[in-house]
Amino acid sequence: MGKKMNAADEKIERGKEYSLEDAIRLVKEASYVKFDESVDMAFNLGIDPKKSDQMVKGSVILPHGLGKKVRVLVFAKGEKEKEAVDAGADIVGAEDLVEKITKGWLDFDKAVATPDMMGIVGKLGKILGPRGLMPNPKLGTVTFDITRAVKEIKAGKVEYRAEKAGIVHVPIGKVSFDNHKLFDNAKAVVNSIVKAKPATSKGRYLKKIAISSTMGPGVAVDIASLGKGV
Repeated sequence: MGKKMNAADEKIERGKEYSLEDAIRLVKEASYVKFDESVDMAFNLGIDPKKSDQMVKGSVILPHGLGKKVRVLVFAKGEKEKEAVDAGADIVGAEDLVEKITKGWLDFDKAVATPDMMGIVGKLGKILGPRGLMPNPKLGTVTFDITRAVKEIKAGKVEYRAEKAGIVHVPIGKVSFDNHKLFDNAKAVVNSIVKAKPATSKGRYLKKIAISSTMGPGVAVDIASLGKGV
């Protein structure tokens, strides 16, 4: 594994920034493991996440999805429960799910809730919050439009949030994806991050961008090559 890792590193010139197309090509070429790795983008942003008015968070629908099945849980009752099932939700319930999660069950990837359910779902904040699973109205996961929310997630909607150091990590697909699919997904993420720029952010907003696979080396992206408006 050490030789393969070194060979992967040698494909990338340290200190060099590549166009988005070349960065994606190199990430795929540098992949050396047998499983289908995820491909992620990391953004170093010119923000101070400690200030509430500079927090960057949002969601974006990837044109080509993530290449994996996403298990969607919906907190709903009555007609909305049936709507969730019809929309393709994997798990639907109310108090029963809250109790199950309280006991440690977390076999799902995304959670959606109708607004009237947040009274009981709010009790799960300490469990779901740190794992990025808490339904959030700003991200479209607390809504009465359950059909749209579930279908968007199934289609490849991903959420992102800046970490303490102003870093944002966003998955854009799998190594097995065609280059153009990864490129389309990456551009959608870049555009979303740019739109999410806080009005109070001063100076350079996009400081660094890198792309990497799960086990592979990071490849720096030349931000200037992304075009105007970035």
